[in-house]
Amino acid sequence: MAIDEARPETDVPLAGPAALAEAGAAASDVTASVRYYPVAPGVALHVRTGPGTQYDIIRTLPVGSRVPIFCQKPGQAVKGPYGTSRIWDNIGNGEFVSDAYIRTGSDGYVAIRC
Repeated sequence: MAIDEARPETDVPLAGPAALAEAGAAASDVTASVRYYPVAPGVALHVRTGPGTQYDIIRTLPVGSRVPIFCQKPGQAVKGPYGTSRIWDNIGNGEFVSDAYIRTGSDGYVAIRC
């Protein structure tokens, strides 16, 4: 069963450089080759500790956000604006979002698997 993962609120701030610095050496090593992708228009997206809605919500990305994808892994199926996907995108150290809400231009993997 697919789950809706978006939230309509837009008042949650996006993490700044300090939070990104906490992503660790592994993330910083690949930063130069990491692309940023837009979150679906009009969507405030939950960021979770793992690849499924059973994982805790860490924060919510505001409408208009763009995210890096460091790696991807399979997880719970989620229905979103770009279809239903079992792919979850790692956007930081222990931070995952459903690929169904990220405009990657592909139905498959666009980054290495975690």
